[in-house]
Amino acid sequence: MISNKFNIFAFRAIDEPELCVQYIEGHVKVLTDYGIANITTNNKTWTNNPNIYCVVAQDKDTLSLIGGVRIQIADGIHPLPVELAIGKMDANIHDKVKKYALNGGIGESCGLWISKEVKGLGISRYLMWASISSANQLNFETMLGICAGYTLKLFSEIGFEIDKSLGAQGNFPYPNEKYTAHVIGILNAITLKTASKDDKSIMLSLRAKPYQSRIEKNKSLSCEIKYNLLYKNVSVVNFCTKSRKSLNKMI
Repeated sequence: MISNKFNIFAFRAIDEPELCVQYIEGHVKVLTDYGIANITTNNKTWTNNPNIYCVVAQDKDTLSLIGGVRIQIADGIHPLPVELAIGKMDANIHDKVKKYALNGGIGESCGLWISKEVKGLGISRYLMWASISSANQLNFETMLGICAGYTLKLFSEIGFEIDKSLGAQGNFPYPNEKYTAHVIGILNAITLKTASKDDKSIMLSLRAKPYQSRIEKNKSLSCEIKYNLLYKNVSVVNFCTKSRKSLNKMI
């Protein structure tokens, strides 16, 4: 039985292979439950990418993962998931990624999943708060991603805006023709200026104090969450030095 006490914590993918396996298993199960198989991020290749950072939600009692989300930073070597997802429909996404990669850096929020067992608790919002608040540790300014129509309200409140310069006013048939997805972006992942007042306040609080416990409430449901949002073994200077040449070669 799932409790109402959770840990939400951050790590670099290559540092925690066992957690990555749990992440993939949980994500695959959720996609299978919804009858979706062809998600571009639904694979194991990202676990070997040194520029991918995860935030996961873990049941405090069972230690099982009940949700997760990733940030992938553009490095000029590995295409961002959004490029793989919509590149054939609109090649302009590649130029957009290159532009932002060379001007402050760009990362993508991807691979968000939440177990059906915790539906209604608001875990997806808490995961996104944690992930976005951690962005200042990773030396990039612009965050983008893809979201479904039913999650657009949540993503809008935490700062994402539809990029209407891509596709049909920002809309794409993805992961298949039954669904409409939106390419979204946070123009500045550091200032969070496009987030709602309440969401921005909480994310800045988590950024200022990455170790903290909070009682989170979603309508009539509440849960206790212990946040640990500091990444280990992350060298911003080394990342910038090694990636600059690759970014300049991006096409």
